Amino acid sequence: MIAMGGIIGAGLFMGSGAVLAQVGPGSFLTYAVTGVLILFVMRMLGEMAAARPSVGSFTEYARSALGDWAGFAMAWLYWYFWVVIVGFEAVAGAELLQRWVHWPKWVLALALIMLMTATNLRSTRSYGEFEYWFAGIKVLAIILFIGLGLAYVTGLFPGKGADISHLYADGGLLPHGGGVVFTAVAAVVLSMVGAEIVTVAAAESKTPQRSITKATNTVLMRISVFYVGSMFLVAAIVPWATAKPGQSPYVSALDIMGIPYGGDIMNIVVLFAVLSCLNSGLFTASRMLFVLARRNEAPQRMLKRNDRGVPMWAILASTLGGYVCVGAAYLSPDGIFSFLLNSSGAVVLIIYLLICLSQLKLRPVLARERPGGLPVKMWAHPILPIVTAAGIVAILAGMALDEHTRSQVALSVVAFAICAGIYPVVRMVKRRAGERMNTTDQSVDDAVPAIRGE
Repeated sequence: MIAMGGIIGAGLFMGSGAVLAQVGPGSFLTYAVTGVLILFVMRMLGEMAAARPSVGSFTEYARSALGDWAGFAMAWLYWYFWVVIVGFEAVAGAELLQRWVHWPKWVLALALIMLMTATNLRSTRSYGEFEYWFAGIKVLAIILFIGLGLAYVTGLFPGKGADISHLYADGGLLPHGGGVVFTAVAAVVLSMVGAEIVTVAAAESKTPQRSITKATNTVLMRISVFYVGSMFLVAAIVPWATAKPGQSPYVSALDIMGIPYGGDIMNIVVLFAVLSCLNSGLFTASRMLFVLARRNEAPQRMLKRNDRGVPMWAILASTLGGYVCVGAAYLSPDGIFSFLLNSSGAVVLIIYLLICLSQLKLRPVLARERPGGLPVKMWAHPILPIVTAAGIVAILAGMALDEHTRSQVALSVVAFAICAGIYPVVRMVKRRAGERMNTTDQSVDDAVPAIRGE
């Protein structure tokens, strides 16, 4: 269920308004193109994760394929990304809650972080249970929306005939030209962030290979139905010219269909999507710190586990980062907080690019390790991995050329360069301390049973 719902974020419900306004009715094509990109990245990651399950997931594969510096930089960068996202989502959740609870936003934001911190501190099973229900609510909401939308456009609603004219009536399917389908990919890919979390979580399950294989094999279905299918119906129901950034076209579609309390229902769903993001963000960030500590590249206190096997200090450190971001959102929204958001804006694309490069390098190694065959294999290797990497580079280049996203690329690249630049210093300190530099993957994953509570 984490695999099913983890890819459905608040970005789908809220961010799709900006995409619909930018692209027009053909916005579902942008989601399809982006979905193919995510599908290929997840297939490559699934190949590595199924063959060699690891708590650090892609950071450990980058370390094996590209060198210790790559794993170090990826882990710290990914931790930073999710810490910022935790703060951002807490603020967004607080704004949603103010529809019903009239407390100061900063109080509500901190309360949300504290709630998810308590969930993660309890146990990995507790995280999984909460995420199961959060994911279930999101999946159910999308399925119900698709059912209602199909009934509406096919004329099954009382007094309503079949109608998909909004797809072509006002300027056609692509009123701004076909090129915009690809330029909008940068905005859409950020709304699909989280698909990779399942490989981190699955490493702590009792059957990691089976879990990862199953999750990887359902990526195509999830993207096709939840993103492309639902956006097709949104574009068929909502006039694209009325779409506005920051407003959910799903709410507009429910209003057009005349669903009672549609706005409140969808806002509740978005709130659960925010809680899901907070829950997963703290889980993933804490595991990155844990892996870094196992490598002697983060404070050793991050290895401390409570009596249920949970890395408590790693979770609390990530929570503290979320508190800092919430404080920045209210003390310096256009300064520090804006900088934090922009400096993490293109981080996931950089990480996805490194996943592609890691798979290209590791395929022969993994094939030798498993002479009986890999549980999951990337298609058309090495052509598709190379094409995918080139596509990510093209997206980053497009973002760099766009004045609205240029700062995100620049600051994210600087953040990555800083993380990679710090590694030689860390390596020198480790050498002076007489520590072994090349820790094996097994030394990291020795802790997996303990984290699971076994």
